[in-house]
Amino acid sequence: MKNLFLFAGMLFFLCSCSSTNLMSLSVTVPAPVSLSPAAHSAAVVNRSGDDNSAVDRLHRTLSLETRNLQTEGARASMRGLADELIKDGRFANVIRLDSLDLRSYGAGVFPTYLSWDTVERICRQNHADVLFSLELFDAASKVNVGSAPALLANPLGAVAVLDQPFGVNTRVKTGWRIYDPATRNILDEYVLYKDLDFQGRVGNPVRAANSMLGRQEAVRQAGIEAGQSYALRIVPYSIRVSRFYFVRGNGNFIIAKRMAQSGDWDGAARIWQQESTSSSRKVAGRACYNMAIIREINGDLNGAVTWSTKAYEVYNVRLALSYLSVLHNRQNEDAVLKSQTELTGN
Repeated sequence: MKNLFLFAGMLFFLCSCSSTNLMSLSVTVPAPVSLSPAAHSAAVVNRSGDDNSAVDRLHRTLSLETRNLQTEGARASMRGLADELIKDGRFANVIRLDSLDLRSYGAGVFPTYLSWDTVERICRQNHADVLFSLELFDAASKVNVGSAPALLANPLGAVAVLDQPFGVNTRVKTGWRIYDPATRNILDEYVLYKDLDFQGRVGNPVRAANSMLGRQEAVRQAGIEAGQSYALRIVPYSIRVSRFYFVRGNGNFIIAKRMAQSGDWDGAARIWQQESTSSSRKVAGRACYNMAIIREINGDLNGAVTWSTKAYEVYNVRLALSYLSVLHNRQNEDAVLKSQTELTGN
C-alpha cells in the first residue's frame, strides 16, 4: 500500500512537470472471493426471520417491518442470488432450499455461524459442494413528517382534516456468508445496503396506502438486486487504471505522443523501442519505461517487468521502481485470476 501511495505521488509530480501524459487501460482483477476448484454445485439457504420475542416485536414495530415484507424480501434475495449464480455458469447445479427452517432471529444483526454438522448435512443431502446463506434480511424504515401541515376540506365539506406530507426511508440490509464444508472455512461474510425513499400525505389514506404498496414491491426488487450483486463476489471484474508515460525526451517523443493520442500505440511503440538504445541516457531510460507501459497494455506483464527493471537499474528512472511494485502486484493478482477463470472456463 505504501508503494502505491508513493507511485501516485510520483505520478502527480511528473504530471505537474508536464513531462508525461496520462492514459488509462482496462484490467481484469480477481473476484473478492475464491472458491475451491472442487466446488461444482451450490445450495442457497435462508436464515433470516423473526419470532415473537419482545425484542424482535419491538424491532419490527420501530422499523415498520411486517412479517410479509421480511419474508417476501428474503425470498427475492435468494432467488436473485441463485439466478445470477446459474447465469454466471460457475456451477453446474444451483439449488435453492426454501423449505429449510434455519431462522436465526437476529433482529437485524449477523447471527452466530451455522454449525458445521448442519452445513455438512445440508450439503450432503443436496449434493452441494458449497453453501450460500442469507444470514439476515432487514428492511428498517424511518418516517419523516413534514413541518408545514395544511388544512383541507373534508369531501362532505363539513369538517377540515389535516393534510401533511411525509416521507418514508427504508434501508434494505442483507447479510451473506459462504460456507465451505470440505475445509470448514467461512469463505466470505458480507453486508449489502440499499436505501429506498417513499412519499405520501398523512391526511390522504388512499395515497398513504398506495405508498406502502409501492414500498413492498420496491423492497422485493431491492432483495432481488442484493442477491444478484452478492453473486458477483465470486466473479472477476474489470476496472480502469491510470498510467503516465513520458512525452518529452527528443523530437521523436513528440511524434510518438501524437501517435499515442490518436490511438496508434503500435506506432508509438516502434519509436520508443528505437529510442531505447539512444546515446542519451535520459532518452533511453524514458523510452524503456514507455516500453514497459506498452507491454502492460498488450497484456505482457513479464515483458513490462523486464523493461521497467531496465529503466530503473540501468538508467535510474525513479518512476520505474514504483511502477515495478504495481506490476508485481498485478502478477500476483493475475495468478489468482487465472485459477478463477479456469474454473468457469471463461
